Amino acid sequence: MAPLVDIVGLRYSYPESIDPALADVDLTLDGGLCVVGGPSGGGKSTLLRLFNGLVPHLYGGRIRGRACVDGRDVLRTATRHLATSVGFVFQDAERQSVYATVERDIAFGLENLGVPAQEMRARVDVILEELCLEGLRGRSIATLSGGERQRVAVAGALVLRPRLLVLDEPFAQLDAPNARALLDICLRLRDGGTTLVIAEHRLDDLLPVADSLVTVAAGKLTGPAAPSLLADSLDSAPQVVRLSRAMGWAPPLLSTGTLHLDASLEPPHAQRNTAPAAWHLSGVVAGHGDLLIDVDASAARGEVVAVMGRNGSGKTTLLRVIAGLITPRSGSAWRAAGRVAYLPQNPAALLHRETVAAEIAWTMRGEPRSAAGDTAQRTLLGTLGVDTIAASDPRELSSGQRQRAAVAAILAGSPTVALLDEPTRGMDGTARDGLVAAVRGLAAQGTSVVLATHDSELASGIADRVMIIEEGEVRDCGAPSAALSGDHDHATQLGRLVGSPGPVTVDAVTALLANTAAQAVSR
Repeated sequence: MAPLVDIVGLRYSYPESIDPALADVDLTLDGGLCVVGGPSGGGKSTLLRLFNGLVPHLYGGRIRGRACVDGRDVLRTATRHLATSVGFVFQDAERQSVYATVERDIAFGLENLGVPAQEMRARVDVILEELCLEGLRGRSIATLSGGERQRVAVAGALVLRPRLLVLDEPFAQLDAPNARALLDICLRLRDGGTTLVIAEHRLDDLLPVADSLVTVAAGKLTGPAAPSLLADSLDSAPQVVRLSRAMGWAPPLLSTGTLHLDASLEPPHAQRNTAPAAWHLSGVVAGHGDLLIDVDASAARGEVVAVMGRNGSGKTTLLRVIAGLITPRSGSAWRAAGRVAYLPQNPAALLHRETVAAEIAWTMRGEPRSAAGDTAQRTLLGTLGVDTIAASDPRELSSGQRQRAAVAAILAGSPTVALLDEPTRGMDGTARDGLVAAVRGLAAQGTSVVLATHDSELASGIADRVMIIEEGEVRDCGAPSAALSGDHDHATQLGRLVGSPGPVTVDAVTALLANTAAQAVSR
Protein backbone atom coordinates (compact mmCIF):
# COMPACT_ATOMS: atom_id res chain seq x y z
CA MET A 1 0.00 0.00 0.00
CA ALA A 2 1.27 3.48 -0.88
CA PRO A 3 2.16 5.82 2.02
CA LEU A 4 -0.29 8.57 2.95
CA VAL A 5 2.19 11.28 1.90
CA ASP A 6 4.66 10.55 -0.89
CA ILE A 7 6.71 13.46 -2.26
CA VAL A 8 9.63 12.84 -4.62
CA GLY A 9 11.99 15.34 -6.27
CA LEU A 10 9.58 18.24 -5.81
CA ARG A 11 10.72 21.73 -6.71
CA TYR A 12 8.40 24.75 -6.46
CA SER A 13 8.73 28.50 -7.05
CA TYR A 14 6.10 31.17 -6.40
CA PRO A 15 5.08 33.37 -9.36
CA GLU A 16 7.70 36.00 -10.24
CA SER A 17 10.16 34.44 -7.76
CA ILE A 18 13.62 33.46 -8.94
CA ASP A 19 14.63 31.31 -5.98
CA PRO A 20 12.67 28.13 -5.27
CA ALA A 21 10.51 28.04 -2.14
CA LEU A 22 10.99 24.26 -2.07
CA ALA A 23 14.06 22.66 -3.62
CA ASP A 24 14.24 18.96 -4.53
CA VAL A 25 12.08 17.80 -1.62
CA ASP A 26 11.67 14.10 -0.83
CA LEU A 27 9.28 13.20 1.99
CA THR A 28 7.35 10.08 2.97
CA LEU A 29 4.87 10.01 5.87
CA ASP A 30 2.47 7.29 6.89
CA GLY A 31 1.15 7.70 10.42
CA GLY A 32 2.52 9.38 13.50
CA LEU A 33 3.11 13.01 14.48
CA CYS A 34 5.72 14.86 12.43
CA VAL A 35 6.98 18.26 13.60
CA VAL A 36 8.23 20.73 10.99
CA GLY A 37 10.77 23.24 12.26
CA GLY A 38 13.05 25.85 10.76
CA PRO A 39 13.49 29.60 10.36
CA SER A 40 10.73 32.01 9.33
CA GLY A 41 10.56 32.28 5.56
CA GLY A 42 12.43 29.00 5.14
CA GLY A 43 9.58 27.14 3.41
CA LYS A 44 7.62 25.46 6.23
CA SER A 45 4.24 26.93 5.28
CA THR A 46 4.85 26.28 1.59
CA LEU A 47 5.49 22.61 2.36
CA LEU A 48 2.29 22.41 4.38
CA ARG A 49 0.24 24.10 1.64
CA LEU A 50 1.39 21.39 -0.75
CA PHE A 51 -0.45 18.72 1.26
CA ASN A 52 -3.92 20.12 0.46
CA GLY A 53 -3.12 21.50 -2.98
CA LEU A 54 -3.09 25.22 -2.16
CA VAL A 55 0.38 24.95 -3.68
CA PRO A 56 0.20 25.06 -6.66
CA HIS A 57 -3.55 25.42 -7.39
CA LEU A 58 -4.22 28.63 -5.42
CA TYR A 59 -0.78 30.26 -5.45
CA GLY A 60 0.25 29.35 -9.00
CA GLY A 61 3.94 29.33 -9.82
CA ARG A 62 6.24 26.68 -11.28
CA ILE A 63 6.37 23.12 -9.99
CA ARG A 64 7.94 19.82 -10.94
CA GLY A 65 8.29 16.44 -9.29
CA ARG A 66 5.72 14.15 -7.71
CA ALA A 67 3.40 14.74 -4.75
CA CYS A 68 0.70 12.25 -3.73
CA VAL A 69 -1.56 12.49 -0.67
CA ASP A 70 -3.97 9.69 0.23
CA GLY A 71 -3.47 8.14 -3.20
CA ARG A 72 -4.27 11.38 -5.07
CA ASP A 73 -1.88 13.27 -7.31
CA VAL A 74 -1.77 16.72 -5.70
CA LEU A 75 -0.77 18.39 -8.97
CA ARG A 76 -3.85 17.04 -10.75
CA THR A 77 -6.46 16.96 -7.97
CA ALA A 78 -8.63 19.95 -7.06
CA THR A 79 -8.28 21.26 -3.51
CA ARG A 80 -11.98 20.61 -2.82
CA HIS A 81 -11.34 16.88 -3.32
CA LEU A 82 -8.14 16.88 -1.26
CA ALA A 83 -10.12 18.55 1.55
CA THR A 84 -11.95 15.27 2.17
CA SER A 85 -8.65 13.75 3.33
CA VAL A 86 -6.67 16.75 4.60
CA GLY A 87 -7.64 19.06 7.46
CA PHE A 88 -5.71 22.35 7.46
CA VAL A 89 -5.24 25.26 9.88
CA PHE A 90 -3.48 28.38 8.61
CA GLN A 91 -0.91 30.46 10.49
CA ASP A 92 -3.29 33.42 10.52
CA ALA A 93 -6.43 32.13 12.20
CA GLU A 94 -8.14 35.47 11.55
CA ARG A 95 -8.12 34.69 7.81
CA GLN A 96 -9.80 31.31 8.25
CA SER A 97 -13.15 32.44 9.66
CA VAL A 98 -16.12 32.33 7.28
CA TYR A 99 -19.26 32.66 9.43
CA ALA A 100 -19.96 35.32 12.03
CA THR A 101 -20.49 33.02 15.02
CA VAL A 102 -18.34 30.29 16.56
CA GLU A 103 -20.72 27.33 16.16
CA ARG A 104 -21.54 28.10 12.52
CA ASP A 105 -17.89 28.67 11.66
CA ILE A 106 -16.82 25.29 13.10
CA ALA A 107 -19.60 23.57 11.13
CA PHE A 108 -18.64 25.23 7.82
CA GLY A 109 -16.42 22.39 6.57
CA LEU A 110 -18.99 19.75 7.48
CA GLU A 111 -21.66 21.66 5.56
CA ASN A 112 -19.43 21.71 2.49
CA LEU A 113 -18.90 17.96 2.73
CA GLY A 114 -22.65 17.36 2.94
CA VAL A 115 -22.62 15.78 6.40
CA PRO A 116 -26.21 15.17 7.66
CA ALA A 117 -27.48 17.86 10.03
CA GLN A 118 -27.91 15.56 13.04
CA GLU A 119 -24.41 14.13 12.73
CA MET A 120 -23.01 17.60 12.11
CA ARG A 121 -24.53 18.95 15.33
CA ALA A 122 -23.23 15.98 17.31
CA ARG A 123 -19.68 16.37 15.95
CA VAL A 124 -19.66 20.11 16.61
CA ASP A 125 -20.86 19.50 20.19
CA VAL A 126 -18.03 17.02 20.80
CA ILE A 127 -15.29 19.31 19.52
CA LEU A 128 -16.67 22.31 21.43
CA GLU A 129 -16.38 20.26 24.63
CA GLU A 130 -12.93 18.85 23.85
CA LEU A 131 -11.44 22.29 23.15
CA CYS A 132 -13.29 23.97 26.04
CA LEU A 133 -15.21 26.19 23.62
CA GLU A 134 -18.73 25.55 24.88
CA GLY A 135 -18.88 28.95 26.53
CA LEU A 136 -18.09 30.59 23.19
CA ARG A 137 -20.65 28.64 21.14
CA GLY A 138 -22.85 31.60 20.27
CA ARG A 139 -20.20 34.32 20.42
CA SER A 140 -19.43 36.55 17.48
CA ILE A 141 -16.04 35.77 15.93
CA ALA A 142 -15.27 39.49 15.93
CA THR A 143 -15.40 39.62 19.76
CA LEU A 144 -12.87 36.79 20.33
CA SER A 145 -9.28 37.16 21.44
CA GLY A 146 -6.50 35.97 19.14
CA GLY A 147 -6.07 32.76 21.13
CA GLU A 148 -9.81 32.07 21.09
CA ARG A 149 -9.90 32.55 17.31
CA GLN A 150 -7.01 30.12 16.96
CA ARG A 151 -8.88 27.47 18.96
CA VAL A 152 -11.97 27.96 16.78
CA ALA A 153 -9.88 27.52 13.61
CA VAL A 154 -8.36 24.33 15.02
CA ALA A 155 -11.83 23.05 15.95
CA GLY A 156 -13.00 23.62 12.38
CA ALA A 157 -10.24 21.31 11.12
CA LEU A 158 -10.55 18.67 13.84
CA VAL A 159 -14.30 18.30 13.40
CA LEU A 160 -13.71 16.99 9.85
CA ARG A 161 -11.85 13.92 11.18
CA PRO A 162 -9.38 13.89 8.28
CA ARG A 163 -6.80 11.18 7.58
CA LEU A 164 -4.09 13.87 7.48
CA LEU A 165 -4.25 16.86 9.84
CA VAL A 166 -1.94 19.76 8.95
CA LEU A 167 -1.51 22.53 11.53
CA ASP A 168 0.57 25.65 10.84
CA GLU A 169 1.71 27.08 14.20
CA PRO A 170 -1.47 26.11 16.08
CA PHE A 171 0.04 26.80 19.52
CA ALA A 172 1.30 30.31 18.71
CA GLN A 173 -1.41 32.20 20.61
CA LEU A 174 -2.62 29.58 23.09
CA ASP A 175 -2.16 29.74 26.83
CA ALA A 176 -0.61 26.73 28.58
CA PRO A 177 -3.86 24.90 29.53
CA ASN A 178 -5.36 25.30 26.06
CA ALA A 179 -2.07 24.25 24.44
CA ARG A 180 -2.06 21.09 26.57
CA ALA A 181 -5.69 20.38 25.66
CA LEU A 182 -4.91 20.70 21.95
CA LEU A 183 -1.81 18.52 22.28
CA ASP A 184 -3.83 15.85 24.11
CA ILE A 185 -6.34 15.79 21.23
CA CYS A 186 -3.52 15.53 18.70
CA LEU A 187 -2.03 12.57 20.56
CA ARG A 188 -5.41 10.82 20.72
CA LEU A 189 -5.85 11.35 16.98
CA ARG A 190 -2.38 9.95 16.33
CA ASP A 191 -3.10 6.91 18.46
CA GLY A 192 -6.33 6.44 16.49
CA GLY A 193 -4.50 6.38 13.15
CA THR A 194 -4.56 10.02 12.01
CA THR A 195 -1.31 11.35 10.57
CA LEU A 196 -0.39 14.81 11.89
CA VAL A 197 2.03 17.38 10.49
CA ILE A 198 2.60 20.38 12.75
CA ALA A 199 4.83 23.36 11.93
CA GLU A 200 5.68 25.18 15.14
CA HIS A 201 8.22 27.36 16.97
CA ARG A 202 6.81 26.60 20.46
CA LEU A 203 8.25 23.14 20.97
CA ASP A 204 8.61 22.61 24.74
CA ASP A 205 5.78 20.07 25.01
CA LEU A 206 5.52 19.06 21.35
CA LEU A 207 9.06 17.85 20.67
CA PRO A 208 9.19 15.14 23.37
CA VAL A 209 6.05 13.41 22.01
CA ALA A 210 6.80 13.78 18.28
CA ASP A 211 7.52 10.67 16.25
CA SER A 212 9.70 12.52 13.75
CA LEU A 213 11.18 15.95 13.04
CA VAL A 214 11.68 17.68 9.69
CA THR A 215 13.55 20.96 9.28
CA VAL A 216 13.09 23.31 6.34
CA ALA A 217 15.54 26.14 5.63
CA ALA A 218 16.02 28.04 2.36
CA GLY A 219 13.65 25.54 0.73
CA LYS A 220 15.83 22.55 1.63
CA LEU A 221 14.32 19.75 3.70
CA THR A 222 16.25 17.66 6.24
CA GLY A 223 14.68 14.53 7.70
CA PRO A 224 12.38 13.09 8.76
CA ALA A 225 14.49 11.82 11.63
CA ALA A 226 14.16 11.12 15.33
CA PRO A 227 13.69 14.47 17.11
CA SER A 228 16.82 13.97 19.24
CA LEU A 229 18.94 13.81 16.08
CA LEU A 230 17.82 17.19 14.68
CA ALA A 231 16.71 19.14 17.76
CA ASP A 232 20.07 20.80 18.29
CA SER A 233 19.87 22.37 14.81
CA LEU A 234 16.63 24.24 15.62
CA ASP A 235 17.00 27.97 16.21
CA SER A 236 13.72 27.77 18.14
CA ALA A 237 14.94 24.87 20.26
CA PRO A 238 13.36 24.56 23.73
CA GLN A 239 15.31 25.73 26.77
CA VAL A 240 16.28 22.19 27.77
CA VAL A 241 17.80 21.50 24.33
CA ARG A 242 19.87 24.69 24.50
CA LEU A 243 20.90 23.84 28.07
CA SER A 244 22.07 20.44 26.81
CA ARG A 245 24.12 22.22 24.16
CA ALA A 246 25.68 24.53 26.73
CA MET A 247 26.51 21.62 29.06
CA GLY A 248 27.81 19.35 26.29
CA TRP A 249 25.11 16.69 26.73
CA ALA A 250 24.62 14.58 23.60
CA PRO A 251 22.12 13.63 22.41
CA PRO A 252 20.24 16.60 23.87
CA LEU A 253 17.47 16.22 26.39
CA LEU A 254 14.04 16.83 24.86
CA SER A 255 12.19 17.24 28.15
CA THR A 256 13.00 18.10 31.75
CA GLY A 257 11.69 14.75 33.02
CA THR A 258 15.18 13.42 33.86
CA LEU A 259 16.69 16.75 34.88
CA HIS A 260 16.67 17.67 38.57
CA LEU A 261 18.03 20.86 40.07
CA ASP A 262 18.93 21.48 43.67
CA ALA A 263 18.83 25.22 43.47
CA SER A 264 17.36 28.29 45.06
CA LEU A 265 17.85 32.02 44.82
CA GLU A 266 17.60 34.79 47.32
CA PRO A 267 14.38 36.72 46.84
CA PRO A 268 15.11 39.56 44.40
CA HIS A 269 15.57 42.91 46.03
CA ALA A 270 12.81 45.26 44.99
CA GLN A 271 14.43 48.05 43.01
CA ARG A 272 12.17 51.03 42.83
CA ASN A 273 12.19 52.63 39.41
CA THR A 274 12.64 56.34 40.04
CA ALA A 275 11.97 57.44 36.47
CA PRO A 276 8.84 59.48 35.78
CA ALA A 277 5.61 57.55 35.14
CA ALA A 278 4.75 56.73 31.53
CA TRP A 279 1.18 55.54 32.12
CA HIS A 280 -1.17 54.91 35.00
CA LEU A 281 -4.54 53.19 35.43
CA SER A 282 -6.75 53.75 38.44
CA GLY A 283 -9.89 51.74 39.25
CA VAL A 284 -10.37 50.77 35.60
CA VAL A 285 -13.34 48.64 34.57
CA ALA A 286 -13.36 47.73 30.86
CA GLY A 287 -13.84 45.00 28.27
CA HIS A 288 -16.51 42.56 27.08
CA GLY A 289 -18.46 41.49 30.17
CA ASP A 290 -16.16 43.58 32.40
CA LEU A 291 -13.00 41.61 31.66
CA LEU A 292 -11.00 44.06 33.78
CA ILE A 293 -12.31 45.00 37.21
CA ASP A 294 -10.96 47.82 39.40
CA VAL A 295 -7.50 47.68 37.82
CA ASP A 296 -4.73 49.77 39.35
CA ALA A 297 -1.48 49.52 37.38
CA SER A 298 1.35 51.73 36.21
CA ALA A 299 4.81 51.70 34.65
CA ALA A 300 7.74 54.08 34.47
CA ARG A 301 9.67 55.38 31.51
CA GLY A 302 12.35 52.91 30.48
CA GLU A 303 10.54 49.99 32.13
CA VAL A 304 9.55 46.75 30.37
CA VAL A 305 6.43 45.02 31.69
CA ALA A 306 5.18 41.60 30.51
CA VAL A 307 1.43 40.96 30.83
CA MET A 308 0.38 37.30 30.97
CA GLY A 309 -2.89 35.43 31.47
CA ARG A 310 -5.32 32.92 29.96
CA ASN A 311 -6.80 33.35 26.48
CA GLY A 312 -9.60 35.88 26.77
CA SER A 313 -8.48 37.08 30.22
CA GLY A 314 -8.17 40.72 29.12
CA LYS A 315 -4.55 41.20 28.04
CA THR A 316 -5.48 42.88 24.76
CA THR A 317 -8.14 44.94 26.51
CA LEU A 318 -5.54 46.18 29.01
CA LEU A 319 -3.20 47.27 26.21
CA ARG A 320 -6.01 49.01 24.35
CA VAL A 321 -7.03 50.89 27.50
CA ILE A 322 -3.43 52.04 28.01
CA ALA A 323 -3.30 53.11 24.35
CA GLY A 324 -6.51 55.12 24.66
CA LEU A 325 -8.32 52.93 22.11
CA ILE A 326 -10.87 51.85 24.72
CA THR A 327 -12.50 54.22 27.18
CA PRO A 328 -12.95 52.58 30.61
CA ARG A 329 -16.55 52.26 31.81
CA SER A 330 -15.25 53.54 35.13
CA GLY A 331 -11.90 54.59 36.51
CA SER A 332 -9.23 56.60 34.71
CA ALA A 333 -6.33 56.03 32.33
CA TRP A 334 -3.44 58.49 31.98
CA ARG A 335 -0.53 58.52 29.53
CA ALA A 336 2.49 60.78 29.34
CA ALA A 337 2.67 63.11 26.35
CA GLY A 338 4.20 61.62 23.23
CA ARG A 339 3.53 58.93 20.64
CA VAL A 340 1.97 55.63 21.67
CA ALA A 341 3.02 52.72 19.43
CA TYR A 342 0.55 49.82 19.36
CA LEU A 343 1.12 46.41 17.73
CA PRO A 344 -2.15 44.43 17.44
CA GLN A 345 -2.22 40.64 17.49
CA ASN A 346 -2.81 40.51 13.74
CA PRO A 347 0.01 42.37 11.93
CA ALA A 348 -1.98 42.36 8.69
CA ALA A 349 -4.18 45.03 10.30
CA LEU A 350 -1.18 47.41 10.13
CA LEU A 351 0.52 46.60 6.85
CA HIS A 352 -1.20 48.24 3.87
CA ARG A 353 1.60 49.79 1.80
CA GLU A 354 3.57 48.35 -1.09
CA THR A 355 6.82 47.70 0.76
CA VAL A 356 8.08 47.26 4.31
CA ALA A 357 10.24 50.37 3.83
CA ALA A 358 7.12 52.38 2.90
CA GLU A 359 5.41 51.21 6.11
CA ILE A 360 8.34 52.41 8.19
CA ALA A 361 8.53 55.71 6.29
CA TRP A 362 4.84 56.29 7.06
CA THR A 363 5.49 55.89 10.77
CA MET A 364 8.45 58.30 10.56
CA ARG A 365 6.63 60.93 8.49
CA GLY A 366 6.23 63.31 11.43
CA GLU A 367 9.66 62.73 12.96
CA PRO A 368 12.42 65.31 12.41
CA ARG A 369 15.31 63.91 10.35
CA SER A 370 18.80 63.73 11.85
CA ALA A 371 21.98 61.74 11.29
CA ALA A 372 21.64 60.18 14.74
CA GLY A 373 18.01 59.27 14.07
CA ASP A 374 18.86 57.68 10.72
CA THR A 375 21.62 55.64 12.37
CA ALA A 376 19.25 54.51 15.12
CA GLN A 377 16.68 53.53 12.51
CA ARG A 378 19.19 51.44 10.54
CA THR A 379 20.27 49.78 13.77
CA LEU A 380 16.67 48.89 14.63
CA LEU A 381 16.05 47.39 11.19
CA GLY A 382 19.23 45.34 11.39
CA THR A 383 18.47 44.18 14.91
CA LEU A 384 15.00 42.97 13.87
CA GLY A 385 16.33 41.43 10.66
CA VAL A 386 14.07 43.66 8.57
CA ASP A 387 16.80 45.26 6.46
CA THR A 388 16.83 42.23 4.14
CA ILE A 389 13.06 42.42 3.48
CA ALA A 390 12.67 46.22 3.37
CA ALA A 391 11.89 46.21 -0.36
CA SER A 392 9.37 43.34 -0.09
CA ASP A 393 5.59 43.57 -0.25
CA PRO A 394 4.35 42.70 3.28
CA ARG A 395 1.59 40.52 1.79
CA GLU A 396 4.20 38.26 0.20
CA LEU A 397 6.10 37.60 3.43
CA SER A 398 5.80 34.64 5.76
CA SER A 399 3.84 35.12 8.98
CA GLY A 400 7.05 35.53 11.02
CA GLN A 401 8.50 38.01 8.54
CA ARG A 402 5.26 40.05 8.55
CA GLN A 403 5.41 40.12 12.33
CA ARG A 404 8.96 41.49 12.26
CA ALA A 405 7.96 44.07 9.65
CA ALA A 406 5.01 45.21 11.77
CA VAL A 407 7.19 45.48 14.89
CA ALA A 408 9.74 47.57 12.96
CA ALA A 409 7.00 49.80 11.57
CA ILE A 410 5.46 50.66 14.92
CA LEU A 411 8.75 50.94 16.87
CA ALA A 412 10.38 53.30 14.37
CA GLY A 413 11.26 56.65 15.87
CA SER A 414 11.03 57.25 19.58
CA PRO A 415 7.64 56.29 21.03
CA THR A 416 6.92 57.26 24.62
CA VAL A 417 4.97 54.05 25.17
CA ALA A 418 5.19 50.85 23.07
CA LEU A 419 2.40 48.28 23.45
CA LEU A 420 3.10 44.89 21.82
CA ASP A 421 0.34 42.27 21.66
CA GLU A 422 1.80 38.75 21.18
CA PRO A 423 4.89 40.16 19.42
CA THR A 424 6.63 36.78 18.93
CA ARG A 425 3.75 35.26 16.98
CA GLY A 426 5.33 33.36 14.07
CA MET A 427 8.86 34.42 15.03
CA ASP A 428 11.78 31.99 15.02
CA GLY A 429 14.50 32.03 17.67
CA THR A 430 16.74 34.48 15.80
CA ALA A 431 13.90 36.95 15.31
CA ARG A 432 12.93 36.63 18.99
CA ASP A 433 16.50 37.47 20.01
CA GLY A 434 16.33 40.49 17.73
CA LEU A 435 13.08 41.61 19.34
CA VAL A 436 14.64 41.33 22.80
CA ALA A 437 17.60 43.46 21.71
CA ALA A 438 15.33 46.05 20.06
CA VAL A 439 13.09 46.37 23.13
CA ARG A 440 16.08 46.70 25.43
CA GLY A 441 17.44 49.44 23.19
CA LEU A 442 14.13 51.33 23.29
CA ALA A 443 13.89 50.97 27.06
CA ALA A 444 17.41 52.35 27.44
CA GLN A 445 16.21 55.44 25.56
CA GLY A 446 13.29 55.85 27.98
CA THR A 447 10.43 54.12 26.17
CA SER A 448 7.95 52.32 28.42
CA VAL A 449 7.27 48.90 26.86
CA VAL A 450 4.32 46.63 27.69
CA LEU A 451 4.10 43.17 26.11
CA ALA A 452 1.06 40.90 26.24
CA THR A 453 2.37 37.38 25.76
CA HIS A 454 2.06 33.66 26.43
CA ASP A 455 5.78 33.32 25.73
CA SER A 456 7.23 32.88 29.21
CA GLU A 457 10.76 32.60 27.82
CA LEU A 458 10.40 35.99 26.13
CA ALA A 459 9.10 37.48 29.37
CA SER A 460 11.99 35.94 31.34
CA GLY A 461 14.59 37.52 29.09
CA ILE A 462 13.09 40.94 28.54
CA ALA A 463 10.82 42.05 31.38
CA ASP A 464 11.61 44.06 34.49
CA ARG A 465 8.23 43.10 35.95
CA VAL A 466 5.50 40.58 35.18
CA MET A 467 1.77 41.27 35.59
CA ILE A 468 -0.70 38.37 35.48
CA ILE A 469 -4.43 38.82 34.79
CA GLU A 470 -6.75 36.40 36.59
CA GLU A 471 -10.53 36.74 36.82
CA GLY A 472 -10.44 40.43 35.96
CA GLU A 473 -7.71 41.35 38.44
CA VAL A 474 -4.23 42.46 37.40
CA ARG A 475 -1.58 41.19 39.83
CA ASP A 476 1.93 42.60 39.92
CA CYS A 477 4.04 39.44 40.38
CA GLY A 478 7.41 41.16 40.47
CA ALA A 479 10.64 40.19 38.71
CA PRO A 480 10.73 37.23 36.28
CA SER A 481 12.81 35.15 38.72
CA ALA A 482 9.85 35.25 41.10
CA ALA A 483 6.92 35.36 38.63
CA LEU A 484 8.16 32.73 36.15
CA SER A 485 9.56 30.05 38.45
CA GLY A 486 7.78 27.31 40.36
CA ASP A 487 5.17 24.76 39.34
CA HIS A 488 2.58 26.85 37.50
CA ASP A 489 1.42 27.58 33.95
CA HIS A 490 3.33 30.83 33.46
CA ALA A 491 6.76 29.44 34.46
CA THR A 492 9.46 28.84 31.87
CA GLN A 493 10.41 25.26 31.00
CA LEU A 494 13.47 25.40 33.27
CA GLY A 495 11.75 27.61 35.84
CA ARG A 496 9.31 24.77 36.62
CA LEU A 497 12.20 22.70 38.02
CA VAL A 498 12.82 25.01 40.96
CA GLY A 499 10.91 26.88 43.61
CA SER A 500 10.16 30.57 43.46
CA PRO A 501 12.24 32.64 43.19
CA GLY A 502 14.59 30.64 41.01
CA PRO A 503 16.58 30.65 37.75
CA VAL A 504 14.29 30.93 34.72
CA THR A 505 16.68 31.35 31.77
CA VAL A 506 19.19 29.03 30.08
CA ASP A 507 22.06 31.33 31.05
CA ALA A 508 20.99 31.38 34.70
CA VAL A 509 20.64 27.59 34.93
CA THR A 510 23.92 27.03 33.08
CA ALA A 511 25.70 29.28 35.56
CA LEU A 512 24.03 27.43 38.41
CA LEU A 513 25.13 24.03 37.10
CA ALA A 514 28.67 25.29 36.71
CA ASN A 515 28.68 25.94 40.45
CA THR A 516 29.57 22.86 42.49
CA ALA A 517 26.91 23.81 45.03
CA ALA A 518 24.22 22.94 42.48
CA GLN A 519 23.65 19.39 41.31
CA ALA A 520 22.05 18.08 38.15
CA VAL A 521 21.01 14.55 37.40
CA SER A 522 20.52 13.83 33.70
CA ARG A 523 19.84 10.71 31.70
